[in-house]
Amino acid sequence: MSPMYWSWFHTYPRIWRASLAAALTAILLATAGAPAAGARPDSGLRAGLDAVTAAGMPGVFAELRDGRHATTAASGVADVDTGRPVRPHMRHRVGSITKTFVATALLQLVGEGRLALDAPLGRYLPEFAVPGVTVRMLLNHTSGLGDYVPVLFRSGEDIEARRYTTFEPRDLARMGLAQPRTGTPGTGWSYSNTNYILAGLILEQVTGRPAAYEINRRIIRPLGLSGTYLPGHATRIVGPHSEAYIPWGEGILRDFSEYNMSWLWLAGELVSTPTDVNRFYRALLTGRLLRPAELAQLRTVVPRDPAHPEKGSYGLGIWTRPLPCGPVWGHDGLGFGYSTISLHSADGARQITVAANMSFYNPPGAPDPIADAIDAVVQEGLCPGRPDRSTGRHSWVTAPGFTLP
Repeated sequence: MSPMYWSWFHTYPRIWRASLAAALTAILLATAGAPAAGARPDSGLRAGLDAVTAAGMPGVFAELRDGRHATTAASGVADVDTGRPVRPHMRHRVGSITKTFVATALLQLVGEGRLALDAPLGRYLPEFAVPGVTVRMLLNHTSGLGDYVPVLFRSGEDIEARRYTTFEPRDLARMGLAQPRTGTPGTGWSYSNTNYILAGLILEQVTGRPAAYEINRRIIRPLGLSGTYLPGHATRIVGPHSEAYIPWGEGILRDFSEYNMSWLWLAGELVSTPTDVNRFYRALLTGRLLRPAELAQLRTVVPRDPAHPEKGSYGLGIWTRPLPCGPVWGHDGLGFGYSTISLHSADGARQITVAANMSFYNPPGAPDPIADAIDAVVQEGLCPGRPDRSTGRHSWVTAPGFTLP
């Protein structure tokens, strides 16, 4: 699920921001920038992350990579009750970054001659056939299929009520196909998690194996991504991780780190670390995972908004936008209490992945100093000394996966 804002948070007082800041000030000063044992901290990166926690984020951590040199930093707390510090190598739910993994696995099948990008959806999933929709359209969000997620979560109460609910992918697909179409297939870009539920089902249909097994076999294990896995129905993150916070009433942060992520499945259930995410995108962009022909397909993009080219374009499970130092590629992800942004130079040499442990804290259109600070970290990491101030705030963020009424 990509970053999105829910208008029902208008109903919650914003006093929590001041009270949270007061409660955490001493903790943040004591733990800001505390690196993991053996990490190679970078003072510039750490200062940027300190600005994020000073703006109100409980905890944030990142890896910045320039060629072979990787630096890590962290700021703030992983647990607002105990003051446990956040660490750079913690595991984290990375949301829609999962989509790049799925698209990569399917493109490997294309390279093996087992899948055709421009084949109709019905060739592989007859029960879900939609006239005009192809595999490519699922991967670049031009299918026109509606998103199933608003059906599941119409309020904060729905988030709490479905914490331990298991959803089956085919049920999610049916739910999405029942939603109003966003447009004629192939004519425009519209982000929908339904697309990647169907993509996961295609992966299983073509290989005859569980999608998680295929992604582990094709990507996670060959790259040695030791902090990365698909949790399935498991509700707890295995290994060191932060809590996951959503503001829940006046001065209250509710922890959603324990959650059954089957509601997103291959649209966004992946658990990973900044180091692993950077390693994955470096391998992808440098041709280790895909042959040149399939990598070219991955990079074949459609504009997210033709009237606003500064918003960038979307390829097959990956998006790009221009910066003063050249185009950057990657994805972002957001879930209940977790958010991640991962962007990379076209050659995979310059990389940054930033993970934060609070989401849905700000109404749409309201001033957002936290997002401003994260934006500054990302742009300084990718283009040192050359921030892009021409395209407006937070222009690296993808369009919302959905918006609640």
